Formats: sequence, C-alpha cells, structure tokens
Amino acid sequence: MKPQGTNPLGRIPGLAGAHLRHEWVLTLCLVIALAAVIAPLLVLLGLKHGTIQTLRHRLVQDPVFREIRPTQTRVLSPRWFADVASWPEVGFLTPTILPLSSVVSVVLQDRKTALFDLVPTAPGDPLIVENGGAVPEDGQVVLTEEAARVAGVKPGGTLEVRVTRVRGGRSEVGEAKVQVIAVLSSRAGSLPRIYAPLAFVLDVESFKEGYAAPARGWPGETPHPYPSFDGAVLLVPEPLLPIVRSGLVINTGFARMEEIGRGRIRELLGREPPEGFVGYELFAPASPVTMASLRAVEQKLRGYQRALFPYVRDVDVRIGGQRTLPVGLSLDASHAEFLGWPTTPWPSWGTRDYNGGPPPCLWPAHHAPPAGMSVELRVLGVEELSFPVRIVGETDLDRPVLPAGLMGVLRTSMLRRVNFDSATQSFQMARSGYRGFRLYAKTIDDVPSLYHRLKEQGLEVIAQVEAIERIQVLDRGLARLLWLIAALGVCGGVGVLVASLYAAVDRLRRELGVLRLLGFSRAHVFFFPIVQGLCITGMGLAAGVGGYALLARTIDHVFAMDLAPGETFCVLPGSYIPWFGLATLVLASLASLVAAWRATGIDPAEVIREQ
Repeated sequence: MKPQGTNPLGRIPGLAGAHLRHEWVLTLCLVIALAAVIAPLLVLLGLKHGTIQTLRHRLVQDPVFREIRPTQTRVLSPRWFADVASWPEVGFLTPTILPLSSVVSVVLQDRKTALFDLVPTAPGDPLIVENGGAVPEDGQVVLTEEAARVAGVKPGGTLEVRVTRVRGGRSEVGEAKVQVIAVLSSRAGSLPRIYAPLAFVLDVESFKEGYAAPARGWPGETPHPYPSFDGAVLLVPEPLLPIVRSGLVINTGFARMEEIGRGRIRELLGREPPEGFVGYELFAPASPVTMASLRAVEQKLRGYQRALFPYVRDVDVRIGGQRTLPVGLSLDASHAEFLGWPTTPWPSWGTRDYNGGPPPCLWPAHHAPPAGMSVELRVLGVEELSFPVRIVGETDLDRPVLPAGLMGVLRTSMLRRVNFDSATQSFQMARSGYRGFRLYAKTIDDVPSLYHRLKEQGLEVIAQVEAIERIQVLDRGLARLLWLIAALGVCGGVGVLVASLYAAVDRLRRELGVLRLLGFSRAHVFFFPIVQGLCITGMGLAAGVGGYALLARTIDHVFAMDLAPGETFCVLPGSYIPWFGLATLVLASLASLVAAWRATGIDPAEVIREQ
C-alpha cells in the first residue's frame, strides 16, 4: 500500500526535519558537538595557511631573498647569459662589471664629491620595481634612499657623475649628467648606490680601462680586432737549407713547416707560383698564427728572395645566402713582379690593408658586378658579423679576393665577438664576456633549485637558501601535523554522528515501522537517517564556520602589533570553505549509511505485535 496523492520519497525530508525540530535539544547538542570539531580544524588550517603565507609574503616581497649573487670574479660569455635567462626558475638576469670599475664620483650640492657604487639594471628588475622605483632608460638613474640623502637630490632632479682614470701618466675625467627618476625605499639597501642602464655602466668600465665611449663624448682608444691566421705560405725560387727551415719554427710561434705542391698552393692562395718556385706551409696546429709570428719569419729570412702570404681556412662567409670562402691575398708591386702575379688594389699584409670606407673586394670576372657596387657579407662566427664590401675591380680567380688582413679579422671573429661600426666603417672588438651577474629567481621556491643548478656549473654563489628551506620544512611539518589532527577530529566527528543516528533509529523503531505500514518501502525509510545526518552536519558546518570566523578575527586582533598592513595570521583562501563543506557532507552521508542500513531492517510486523 502506498500513501495516496503524494510522492513517498518526497515526504521523507519533511518528516526527518519535523523529527529534528521535535527533539530540538538533542539536535542542538549534536550540532554543537560537530561545530566543536569543525571550528578548531578550520582554525588550525587557517593558522597554518596564514602563518606560512605571511612568512612567504615577507620573503617574496623582499627581493633580497630571491637574489643569487656570485662570490668570485669569472668571465661569463653572452651565450651563457642567454642560456641561463631561458631557465624557467629565472625571473631576472643582467650582467655586471668588476666592483673596482663600478665606483663613480658624484658632485654634491657644495661641489664636493662622494663615491657611489654604480649598479646595472634592466627592465623587470625586481629590486627597483618592488621598492617604489621605475627602471631607468638612457640618461636616467635610480638612487637608493641613502644615495639620495647624500647627494641631496629628489626624483626629477639632475645628478652629475664623474668617471676618472689615469692614462699615460695623466689623470682624465669623463662627465655625464643624468636625471634621477626615482628614489627606492630603505628596504632596497642602506648603501649609496646608483642604478643605471647596462649600456651606461659598460661605458664607465670601458673608459676606466682606457677605451673611448663615443656616445658619452669620452675620449680614449678604440679596441680594434687583431688579425689571426691558420698558417702561412712561403714561396722561394729555390729550396731552403734544412738549417734555415729549422730556424723558421724556433721562437717564431710556428710549430711545423712542410714543403707543399702547386695544387696545395692554389687551394690556399688561389694561384700557382711560377715554374721552379718551391712552396712551404708554416702552421701551428694548436693555436692561431699572429702578425708577430709572420714578422718573426720575415726577420729570419732577411737577405733571401721570398714571398710570405698568410692564409685563412674554414671561415663561414655568406654572400647573398650562399656560402663561399674568399681568397685572402695582399700583393704589393715588388711581390707581384717577383711572382708574376697581378697586384691588388691594397698594400701588402704588413701594413693596413685599406684606409677608410667599406672594405675593398675583387670580384670574379665571369659574374662580376659593376665596379663600385657594394655587396653584403655575413660571417657566422661567435656572433653574426654583417658588413658591406666595395667592389673595386675584377679577378680571374673563381672566388672573391679580400685583403689578407681583413680575412684575418674574420677569422678572429670566429673566436671573439667582433662588430662592424657603420659610422666609422671599421671593425671593433666587442666584449667577450662579463665579470659577474645580478640574478633573481621567480619565486622563493625556485631559489634552492636555481642555487644548486649554478653550483653544478662550477659557479660559487650565495643565496638565502637556508631561510627559504626553513619555511618549506615548517610548511611540510605543519601540513603533516594538521592532517594528523584532522584525521583524529574527523574520526571523532564521524563516530559521534554514527552513534547518534544509530541510536535515533533505535528510538524510532516504532515510528519507522508505522511508516512501513503506511506504504513507505525499505528504500524510502533508508533515506530517513541520511537526510537527518545531512541536516545535522549542515547546521554543524555553519556553526563551525561561524566559530572559525570569530576565532580568526580574535587571533589577528591579538597579534595585530606583529603584523604589517595586509598581513594576517589566520586566514583561509575563499576556495577552501566550499571544498571543506563538500567533504564534510560526503563524510556525513557515509557515516549515516550504518543507521540507514539499520532502518531498512525494521519489520512492520513488530509494530503490530507491540500494539
């Protein structure tokens, strides 16, 4: 028999709620018991999360804890910086210079000077961005609080910087006026420091080393690249005596000397010598040949008729995208007459191959462009070098002909960084590396792994690894302790709920039996204790969350003196409460299954017999 005019399952929640209201005292006791379990668990979770987050916030907010500093001076190549910057743990990286080169003089308001430390910076510098500053551009700087106090300047003011050096026994000064765009908070450091773009800092270092900084108007030398060669070819009209040949590899920088045939000479120089001439190849397998080695051989061959030509192999030169190897040949009138070869429009290798303008070139006659036309050459060395060459004539060779000294510079670009200055139409030796770095990890959790990764590369660095690892250990320890206490609390709460619902089913045996007589099935009665368990748990959860909110506010109020603005000791992320509530209701449903199973075992016949 089923109840008429209604859905039996739909009546179960109403009946369960009515019974809870009828026994409100017992219901209240159960709600309070559950709240007494839930509230402390939430408070413990809030303390764990809030305390750790406060400590982490203080470390993260202070970039010093994310900084990794080198403890030794070591030359690091630009490629190393590019590789390290691509690591996922790295948040900021910029090169630095030697400490002695980073000291500059600043003119104070009373025209006296003070020594400040110059530090390079770049976009994304956390020390500047997170301490109330802005990353400076060319002609701008950022000061620490102490530097601004000593210099007596404020944001928007002008700072006069002087760089001094001693060159040739004379003292020289380079001056620059820069704009102060920001003053950092005291947390950025207590030393008087100037943060400037890397280009300005490198110019200061170059000036102190005796080089010029044209962009600043500071005079000095220009670091021209030296030519280097793979070897040299010696052409003589008759064979040299063994004792003479032995002398050419003693104290000259050459290691070996071998007689070579006409084919090998043509391969290296593009031409064959006249009939009867003997060719020798001089080289040093383990090192490049320098101009000093060539001059040493020339000095030992004084009085001999000879022609000495340096050569270069395996330089990756691209013209119009096609790989080629030009011939490096410089031939003056005397050597041309001696060998019967045509002269080149530039002097011999012993002098500067060309003066001013783009480098000259002779182009193969079978596809030569008009004289005066420029062709772009690219050399894939340490760093791609691109420059124009000026076609000044034709050659009967099948390869372009360049000055021997220029080929030597191109070979040097395979070992060192070389730039071509289009303004002066000259090659300049670029910086081969940097003497240090400023590095910040993305987060404090990245610092230990980044620290050990740099140590594996042989770099001696220091970082706040111990402080960060203490926080991580504390976090893991508190998490384990919290889960242990939570497990005990959950077991207690589940036990209370199981016992209370089971006892309630036993008290309601008669009432549940009557429901069976009225037509409710076992499945309908099964949900009765489950609904009661969910109702009691929901009310206990609401009471527990309210108790947590009150306790959390009390804890933060008590420790307010130890907290900075925006910090808290007891707090839970917004997503924690819904997930905690869902987990609690699931556990309550599982706990009520025992009582639900008990309810399905009630026989309506027992009620009839009792009546």
